[in-house]
Amino acid sequence: MEPAFVLHDHRKPRPHFDLRLEEDGVLRSWAVPRGLPTDPARNRLAVAVPDHGLDHLTYTDTDKSIADTGWWQQEDRNDKRIVFVLHGRMGAHRYALIHTDGVNWLLHRTKDQPR
Repeated sequence: MEPAFVLHDHRKPRPHFDLRLEEDGVLRSWAVPRGLPTDPARNRLAVAVPDHGLDHLTYTDTDKSIADTGWWQQEDRNDKRIVFVLHGRMGAHRYALIHTDGVNWLLHRTKDQPR
């Protein structure tokens, strides 16, 4: 079974998205204030937040809905970068999370996309 992901549209305290990737029995999580990038020329800030339980794969409430869900595939990884493909409702898209400091990352949509 492939590891799952969920993208939450979170409206409180300020509108943002939460990207959650299943790994080692938890959902590693990043708050992405402006959503996933759609253009490789425009990176997005992604702030690491505490891991969440797997129950958040289907969690919704009045302030949080599921924008996308599916499974993810790691393609490359080191201490500074994770390259992965999200296989969601609207197809497959390749991204890189690039670690810039203690909690901040850049979320980058790669030029090369899966077919």
